[in-house]
Order: sequence, then C-alpha cells, then structure tokens
Amino acid sequence: MNRITIAKGDGIGPEIMNATLKILESAGADLIYDEIEIGEKVYKSGNSSGISNEDWETIRKNKVFLKAPITTPQGGGYKSLNVSTRKFLGLFANVRPCNSLHPFILTKHPKMDLVIIRENEEDLYAGIEHQQTDEVVQCLKLISRPGCEKIVRYAFEYAKQYGRKKVTCFTKDNIMKQTDGLFHRVFDEIAKEYPEIENEHWIVDIGAAKVADTPEHFDVIVMPNLYGDIISDIAAQITGSVGLAGSSNIGEECSMFEAIHGSAPDIANKNIANPSGLLNGAIMMLNHLGQNKIAENIHNAWLVTLEQGLHTADIYDEGISKRKLTTTEFADEVIANLGNKPKTLKEIEYPSNNRINIPKYIRKEAKNKVLEGVDLFIHWTGTKPSEIAEKLEKLNTNLIELNMITNRGIMVWPKGFEETFCTDHWRCRFKYIGENRITKNQIIDLLIKCEEIGLDAIKTENLYSFDGVKSYSLGQGQ
Repeated sequence: MNRITIAKGDGIGPEIMNATLKILESAGADLIYDEIEIGEKVYKSGNSSGISNEDWETIRKNKVFLKAPITTPQGGGYKSLNVSTRKFLGLFANVRPCNSLHPFILTKHPKMDLVIIRENEEDLYAGIEHQQTDEVVQCLKLISRPGCEKIVRYAFEYAKQYGRKKVTCFTKDNIMKQTDGLFHRVFDEIAKEYPEIENEHWIVDIGAAKVADTPEHFDVIVMPNLYGDIISDIAAQITGSVGLAGSSNIGEECSMFEAIHGSAPDIANKNIANPSGLLNGAIMMLNHLGQNKIAENIHNAWLVTLEQGLHTADIYDEGISKRKLTTTEFADEVIANLGNKPKTLKEIEYPSNNRINIPKYIRKEAKNKVLEGVDLFIHWTGTKPSEIAEKLEKLNTNLIELNMITNRGIMVWPKGFEETFCTDHWRCRFKYIGENRITKNQIIDLLIKCEEIGLDAIKTENLYSFDGVKSYSLGQGQ
C-alpha cells in the first residue's frame, strides 16, 4: 500500500481529481490518500505561498504528490506554488510524453511519439531579477554542473528504461556560450557513457521549428528549463490537445504528478472538463510506484475509450466522435473499459521496474581559479561612449586599465558604430596589465573612485579563468 498526498486544487481541479480517483480505485490501485488544501483559498487567507507548513510536511513525509491545477491570484506578491514545489522538493526532472492519438484525435502529426525531459530547478526560473537603471532590468540565468548532470543522465536513463533509441539536446550555446555551453558540454560527456543510444544536438530555435514541422524526427529531447517549458506545451498541443497531457516531476526523494493545463475557472462546476491530463499524470505516478500493471490497464482502457469516440467537449469533433461526454461520464466509460485493449492505437506495455535512480552528484576537483578583471556596471544618462570612457580612464592605474565598454552587450568603446542605440546601462571592463593580477581590494578601490568622480556603479561582476580558460563572455563585436 502506497500512501500519497493529493490536492484537488482550484477551478476544474476538484472535478477532474474526483474522476481520476474513481478510475484509480476501480482499477485496484493500491493507494491511501492524505488530502491537503492548496491554491486560491490558501493564498487569499493571507498565505502568500499558497500552502501551509503542515501540508508541506505531509508532502515530504509521503514523498509522492498528485496535484490538480491551482489558481495563483494576480498581483499582490503571490508566489507560484508550482515553481516553489519543484524547487523546494528538488524535483529536477519534468517529464512530458507527447504522442498523437490519430485518427481518433485530430492532429497534423499522426506519427508523433516523443518525450520531453526538462530541467526543472534553475535557468531563468531562479527568479533573480533586478531593476538596475531607469531603463534597464536584468534576469540572471543560472546553470549549474550538478543540475546539468542530473537532468542529462536522467534523460539517457529514461531512454534506456523505455527502449527509446535517441536523445536530443536543445540549447542556444551559439549565443549563451557559458550557460548553455555548459549544458551542451555535459550532454556530450554523458552521451559517451551510453553508446547504444544515438545522440544529437540542435540549436533550440531550429529545433523548435523541427518539432512543430516534423516531430517524428525526435524520440527523447532534453533541455534547460525555459526552452523545455515552451516546447513541451507546443509539443503537447500539436498532438491534438494540451488538455490530454500529464507530466511527472521527479526528484531524488520526492515526486509530483499533474496535468499540464490550468485550472480553467470559466468551465468549473459544469461537469464538462476533460480529466485525461490528470489521469495521465496519475498513470505516470503508478509506474513510479511500481504499480505498472495497474498503470497499463488504466492507460489501455483510456485508449479504448478514445477509440470508441467517447469524448469530452474539448476534443469532440462531429466527424470523428460518437458521443459528447461529461467529466463523470467519461470516467465511467474508462472504468467500463478496464481490461480491454485498443485495436487501432498501440497497446501499452510498461516495463516491470519503472523507477529511475541516478547516482548522487560527486563534486569535481576544484580548478585553478584566477581573477583576471572586473566588469563595472554603470548607470549613466549620457549617450556618447567616448565621454564615459574619458571619465573611467581616470580610474586606470599601473596595474589595471579600462579595456572595453559595452551597452546592452554591444561593444561601443574603444570601437563601435554611431548607429548603435545606447541606454543608460553601461558595462565597463577593467583588466590587469601585463603579468599583474587584479585583487578584490583593487575592485573596492575602483568602486570608491567611481563614487568620487560621480559615476553610479550599480553592480560588479568578477572575471575569472578556470585552468587557464577564460570563463566570461566577450563584448559583441570584440
């Protein structure tokens, strides 16, 4: 018997959760439920996180969380509970199978059968943003080696477990050479450990176009958080409906299973919502718990129901569907089909052990880290790079000197074009001269001197090399 935590959420959440639980119980799922309350009511009670401390402990104790969609109120500093849950519980892998159900669900891609595995904790979703000047705000993109290694290894282990033949990596490392570059390098390193599985890398923009045009080219795709968020929704939608897709969020200790659609308050309490997304999330949960035969039975019964043209309103089509069902009627038809196998769609067979365990991250030996310079970010309302350069050159010493100025990443000094539009946000790079080495005390002195000459230094970023490799970006045009 597995004890899990459930939350019925907001909007259509209670309806689709009740339908899903009815199917699980009818199929003989070996589960005990601890129900918690999360979402809109909790937010509006004054809890900006949308969940109580006691309910966090229930999730942590049970390790497995089946969650219906929730509503996060707009404004007021409310935090996304979906993001918080993934990060607080270390749910590093988001897994979304996306396969077409042709000819029973309309799609332009009848042969589509891919799985998107998205890094779930870092990237731009670190949520670290600042307004630095009147005209410029920043968002920090954080990519770590442990994060890359965990998600890439999980993708290859998933492919191995489920008999997939290829793993593809999407990044934008032609532009973000440090962050996405690290993700790509780790992918190449780990791919060598799985010679039986084909591997490839695509730049994310053309890769996304290929997913939209020819998704059958791909098998398993692994990528950083933001790209995965966007492309997994695209992939789910082009299968026929984003409302059919479930997802799993896997961590080393805990896991969460859910539908990928929202709470749809406009159709709440009308008994017309499609429970398929949450049901597919629950099927993934059963596999995670080792109840694979029950997962198979439910999944095949769901496919048979779709084959019979018994559809809810969101996927109903007069040329394909036979009957338009309510939420509860759809659940009853899935239950009636338990034990049946699809005739046209591919019958589901799950391996007996679906739990994927990856080794703990082992920190590598520290590299030789050398401070080579510093970027001073200056809030200055002038428009001529030569004028701010003249001010900054007063900070030069016999050890360090002004090396470059960029504006929004584009080099504007010592070379640049007059056509380049400049905001009030300037990156001013100082580097050591000759064989000298810059010290952090010298960086402090630079900041003091900036203040003395009336320049507003809003941020510094140290420039390091690791084992002799420069680990910072050049200016565009440098």
